[in-house]
Amino acid sequence: RAGEAVTGCGADAVRVRPAAVAGRFYPADPAALAALVDGLLSNARPARTARPGTWPVALIAPHAGYRYSGAVTATAYAAVRQWAGEVSGVVILGPAHFAPLQGMAVPSVDAFATPLGPVAVDREARSRALPAVVVDDEPHAYEHAIETQLPFLLRCLRPGIRVLPVLVGAAPPAAVAALLSTVACDPG
Repeated sequence: RAGEAVTGCGADAVRVRPAAVAGRFYPADPAALAALVDGLLSNARPARTARPGTWPVALIAPHAGYRYSGAVTATAYAAVRQWAGEVSGVVILGPAHFAPLQGMAVPSVDAFATPLGPVAVDREARSRALPAVVVDDEPHAYEHAIETQLPFLLRCLRPGIRVLPVLVGAAPPAAVAALLSTVACDPG
């Protein structure tokens, strides 16, 4: 399939969506990317921290190249660093820029590649999201909106974080809200 790599053999095969914008939107070199994200995070001043035992249910961050929006993205993610190790999975919504999309789409791959290592796709959350979303790799193949969030997630929360990457096209707001409610409220 377009935009997919396979590692391993047989039952151990893992299908990975390659990084589509590494080297253009952010550094492709792992050390340079880690240094850039860590530097942006160290300069970020989150608005405030939450009460102990609570965490945000949503985070809004830009998805442009890091030289344009990295500082703002870092400010958003700096607000969630205090939950590193507590959060095991997140839903990432991103606009579908390059493929016409009616509704919402999740990929069928097992992980997204980044220069900092792979980010696993949360299979349980993906199955709970059905039938509100379609499983379609094509809109995800060259899309940057979700990919640019992943290095910040890896540096802020933890390397083993799982994501449900959802591209949103022409979808009613109520459908997006229903998806988030289903995925976030179902303990799966």
